[in-house]
Amino acid sequence: MKRLLLLFICVFSSAAFAKPFIIYRPSNMGALDEVRCYLKIEDKDGNDVTYDSTRASYEWVSEHRTLYSYEKSYYLSGGMAMHLGLPKGKYKLTFYTPVEKQNGYVLPSRNAKEKQHEWVSNEYFLDTENRPKIIFVTPTANENGFYNGGWRITNTAPKFYKFTKPYIQY
Repeated sequence: MKRLLLLFICVFSSAAFAKPFIIYRPSNMGALDEVRCYLKIEDKDGNDVTYDSTRASYEWVSEHRTLYSYEKSYYLSGGMAMHLGLPKGKYKLTFYTPVEKQNGYVLPSRNAKEKQHEWVSNEYFLDTENRPKIIFVTPTANENGFYNGGWRITNTAPKFYKFTKPYIQY
């Protein structure tokens, strides 16, 4: 009876979830790697479902194939990959970093009179029936290449030169 129940749970849970996919945040330069970006998932009705019926684990890309469970929040630091499982459906994904979680990282392009702000990504729309295997999260930068406090989600790998190049916003 226990085996039958276990088999039922395994089949039901695999049918309810689409196959997990990867969200990768490549390494950046120095202290920016330590600034976490936090995931927010909304369903098609705009409800926050980040921790409802989702499952996630992470790996450090340098320790390939060693998965860890998140204890509280779903986040990425530089060099991390998140394995995310969602029930079938359509979702809006965003990443953000509140001011108090920026670890004192001061943006080079900001002067003392400008107030720190929450770093927010673009909106990424995901349909679990037709999704890429991997999406990328990278920091944004101004036209001069200085980090400007934002994130970009895309299914295109960022350019590299020793480190990930930030996405330039014009």
